[in-house]
Amino acid sequence: MKPLIECVPNFSEGRDMAVINQIADAIRSVGGSIRLLHIDPGQAANRTVITFVGQPGDVTEAAFRAAATAARTIDMRRHHGTHPRIGATDVLPLIPLSGITLEDCALLARQLARRMADEAGIPCYCYEAAALRPAFRNLADCRRGEYEALYHKLTTPGEQPDFMPACMDSVVSGPPADIPACIRRSGISVVGARPFLVAVNFNLDTQDVAVAKAIAADVRQKGSADRPFALSTVKAIGWYIDEYGRAQVSTNLTDINTTPLHKAFVTISRCAETHGVHVTGTEIVGLVPKRVLTEAGIFFMQQDGNDASAADDDTLMQQAVSHMHLDDLCPFQTEQKVLELIAAL
Repeated sequence: MKPLIECVPNFSEGRDMAVINQIADAIRSVGGSIRLLHIDPGQAANRTVITFVGQPGDVTEAAFRAAATAARTIDMRRHHGTHPRIGATDVLPLIPLSGITLEDCALLARQLARRMADEAGIPCYCYEAAALRPAFRNLADCRRGEYEALYHKLTTPGEQPDFMPACMDSVVSGPPADIPACIRRSGISVVGARPFLVAVNFNLDTQDVAVAKAIAADVRQKGSADRPFALSTVKAIGWYIDEYGRAQVSTNLTDINTTPLHKAFVTISRCAETHGVHVTGTEIVGLVPKRVLTEAGIFFMQQDGNDASAADDDTLMQQAVSHMHLDDLCPFQTEQKVLELIAAL
C-alpha cells in the first residue's frame, strides 16, 4: 500500500477569494498524487481550511508551496477575525491516512518546518506528535498571545519558535520595528503531525458570546474533574459569528474514538440547556470521515427505538444530518463533506 497523508492547513484569509485561489493553485501545481479535496472559507473567522491528500513527498512539497504563497499574499499586520491566529499559514498538520505512521509524519513535519524557515523565511513551532519541546506540544500554547505577541515570541529566550529564519540572527532585542518586514507580514506558523480530528461548531439560539464561552468552559477537557459536562479529548472556545448572527461553541474533537460527534452533540446540547439556551444545529468545518456520520446515525436510530442493523450508509448519514441539524446554516451535501465520498470521485 502506498503511503497516504492528509494535510489540512488553516490560512488566515477567509474573505478574499483571489488570495485563497492563489494558495489552492499552489497546492494543485505540484500535480503527481496530490488531490485537493475541499476549500472551506469563513468570513467572520477570516480563515480558510484547505484539505488535500497525497503521497508524502508530494504533500510536503504542496504544503511548502502553499505556505510560501500565503506568506506573500496575506499581511498579518492587517488581519482581523474571530478565530485565534498567529500567522498567515496559522497551523499546518500532517495526518497519516494509510501506509504511514504518525511518527513518520512527525519527522516529515519537522523537515517541512525547517524548510519553511530556511527557504520561505517563516518562523515555525512544531506541535503535537512533531513537538520538539513539551511546552509547545499543544497548539494553544504555541498560539498564546496570538499575532499580537509576535515580537515577544521572537525575541524572548524559551518562547522562540523551533525554527527561525536566518534574517532573525541579528535581532536580539529592540523595538518591534527591528523584526524584518517579511516576518511581521507572515507571522509564525505552527507545523505538526496529529491523528484525524473533527472540527465542529455548535450553533446556539443566542447572540450572547458570554454564554457560548461559559458552555465551552464547561465541556472542554482542560479543567477540573468535577464538571458534569466535561468531554475527554475535546477543545472548545465560545465566539460570536456576525455572518450568522449567533454565538457558537467551536470545538475540535481530537479523538473521535473517545468522544464521537454524536456524544459531543448530545452533551453540549444538555449543557446549553442549563445555561438557558439551545443548540440549533451543527456546522462541520472541512471534511468528516464517513464512520463519524454512520455511527451517529446508528446512535440516533437506536435512541428513537428503531432497528439500525438493516440501514445502509446513506440512510444512517441522513439520520445524522437530521438529528444533529447539520443543515442548520446551509445544505449539508454528503458528497461534498464526507472524506471517502470525495476521495472516490
